[in-house]
Amino acid sequence: MEQELANLAATVAELEAKAAATGSIFSETFYYLTIPLMVLIHVGFLAYEMGASRSKNALASGIKNILAFAMIVPFFYYVGWWIYWAFPTGLSGAMGAMEISGFAYANEIASPTSPYMGPNLADQASGVFWGAFVLFAATTASILSGSVIERIQLTGFIVLAVVLGAFVWILAAAWGWHADGWLVTKLGYHDFGASGVVHMIAGFFALGVLLNLGPRIGKFNADGSANQLAGHSMPMTLIGLMLIIAGFWGFLMGCVIVPGEAWSWSGKIETSIYGTPMTMSGMTFNVLMAFAGGIIGAWMTTRDPFWMMSGALGGIISAAAGIDLWWPPLAFVIGFIGACMMPFVASFIERMKIDDAVGAFTVHGFLGLWGVIAVGIVGSGYPAMFGDADVIEISLMGQLGGAAVMALLGFVPGYAVSFLLKVTGMLRVPEAAEVLGLDLTKVPSSAYPESIHPSVSPAE
Repeated sequence: MEQELANLAATVAELEAKAAATGSIFSETFYYLTIPLMVLIHVGFLAYEMGASRSKNALASGIKNILAFAMIVPFFYYVGWWIYWAFPTGLSGAMGAMEISGFAYANEIASPTSPYMGPNLADQASGVFWGAFVLFAATTASILSGSVIERIQLTGFIVLAVVLGAFVWILAAAWGWHADGWLVTKLGYHDFGASGVVHMIAGFFALGVLLNLGPRIGKFNADGSANQLAGHSMPMTLIGLMLIIAGFWGFLMGCVIVPGEAWSWSGKIETSIYGTPMTMSGMTFNVLMAFAGGIIGAWMTTRDPFWMMSGALGGIISAAAGIDLWWPPLAFVIGFIGACMMPFVASFIERMKIDDAVGAFTVHGFLGLWGVIAVGIVGSGYPAMFGDADVIEISLMGQLGGAAVMALLGFVPGYAVSFLLKVTGMLRVPEAAEVLGLDLTKVPSSAYPESIHPSVSPAE
């Protein structure tokens, strides 16, 4: 009898070990797959920005986007990931209540010399989490990239992209997208899909840069009226926007904490990064409803193909902060309202003589702000983080406070760094280069050489 019990215990232990291994491999694969899905965001931004550029600037717009992505990766490895774990409680670097933050913890798990920051057979999580966050960082740089096309110096842009992607946004994530983040623990800030920590930060950073960069030559007339400097390929722009939408599924997957692991909040159900319960099924309802609301709202207010597809993205951004909470018709309404506001905000920015070439501040900055506030309006009273009792709740004042921090944390560094670049002559290309086109003067190559020098067959 004792031998049978021993054999049974051994069998149970073996099955438990196999189940744990299967669960760990699933978790690793889940986050691994978010990375190529999020790469689609950058394929989309590449097509979007090149299409929105005039043909004389198409390659220059694409090159700066690709280089920004590449430059952010090593900076995020050496510095950015460490910032996320070091500063959730503030710049003091103190450890938080969950004991997953502070200088000591960051040095242990996120320093480039840490055993967790490379191949480690005992760690199946760090690399895929780091990779997902790198893609979030690169997304902020791509948001900035579109707003400044056709007149920014490549070197100046790379500096701005690295500051934004490897330093600024990840500090915002530490404060508002971490269980020990002080915005979460003290204000009850809730931002599941990063309306604030990614989109607001990048949008307001771009606004600060645009004030120093100035408009493209020919954008504004002497009387202040604006001219439309249309891109050379609306189809490419629309395809790019749709690819960004496709990649957004990976982006939102990366915001989910899967169950059953030692680092999971729950053993049974998915949670937000704050530990609050949610399901990917519910998120699916809300993503599609917000997507549809954004398209319909933008089409009804503009009848413009560009703003229609921007509305699809804007609808999701509007709902993203609370996309783990919404009743699906409410996600539709929030996306619809955001998209309806979008063209009016873009017109206001243009009347201020700010040349935001693709409406990045409007779509990401303003609609990110709307998304954060919408959680406070509708989601007040819901738990803001993990816990059974005495848990801080979401509130309108908490969301407004968090939104103010995001706006300032994005705008001030964007304005300050771009001002220094402007003073040192590293921000804007010379007027002659801008007039001739950056492809010819800075790349130098042509996106469409045969349209300039048509090929002739021997028979002709």
